[in-house]
Amino acid sequence: MPNKRGLIIVNAYTVFPSVTHMVKRMKDEFSFLGINVDVKGNENILSYIEGDGSIKANLSEYDFVLFLDKDIHVSHLLEKTGIRIFNSPKAIELCDDKMMTYIALSNHHIKMPKTIPGPLNYSGKDNPVFIENVSKRFDFPMVCKECYGSMGKGVYLINSKEELLAIEKKLYTEPRLYQELIKSSWGFDYRMIVIGGKFRVAMKRCSLNGDFRSNIALGGEGNKVEMKQDFIDMAEKVSSILGLDYCGIDLLEGENGEPVLCEVNSNAFIQGIESVTGYNVAKDYAEYIKSVIEK
Repeated sequence: MPNKRGLIIVNAYTVFPSVTHMVKRMKDEFSFLGINVDVKGNENILSYIEGDGSIKANLSEYDFVLFLDKDIHVSHLLEKTGIRIFNSPKAIELCDDKMMTYIALSNHHIKMPKTIPGPLNYSGKDNPVFIENVSKRFDFPMVCKECYGSMGKGVYLINSKEELLAIEKKLYTEPRLYQELIKSSWGFDYRMIVIGGKFRVAMKRCSLNGDFRSNIALGGEGNKVEMKQDFIDMAEKVSSILGLDYCGIDLLEGENGEPVLCEVNSNAFIQGIESVTGYNVAKDYAEYIKSVIEK
């Protein structure tokens, strides 16, 4: 069988150090498997629609794409050419929008915080009735999240009706959601890596400054942890429902020690969890991709 060849796609404008690290790790692991990989940004116009409505793409030399961006339009175009993409555009889309993640996982017996979407607003005005209704459905403190964001950014703790009004005035034209605070998991959560539907490794992330968020990007600390089976079962179920090849699933701990879904990351960074646990996530992911494209 001839050597396979892959393409790693990154953002056209900003490539964060964590992405650069993941690209290097994946390239190294692919190389050990005899797979050659190129890296390109979306500025290269990898796919487009011709005047006759057909999709054009310069991908004939590649067997797969590892998509380390969230550019949904490009990924959907590439998928329509028939090339295998890790993760699929649909899976990335469902994870990129936090509200869509919760909607996709609802009615599947997955415990998650009570969640209300912020109404679509393009009027330039806030709605006091909505504020009043939200404040009736949650105890303070509660949480507001911008639907698009990562590394703990765009996540706010709201301690009063006045703070709720201020946040709504700030974000009322943005996709956002309001959510119950899981007090039993204040300042810590569990980042779990799932590849090919199977749990691989986890770390417990803890805030070091009293913040209710535990993200390492915000100063949190990660530690290797052995996960209970109910946490593993939930992580694998979430990955399966969302159709993910690879993901980082963040779970909170409920008041009775049960798993509660926090968020799902389709392009979870590996530098922190590999360093903390000593587990070779990149190797597992590269081997999984190889097994899929060789079938």
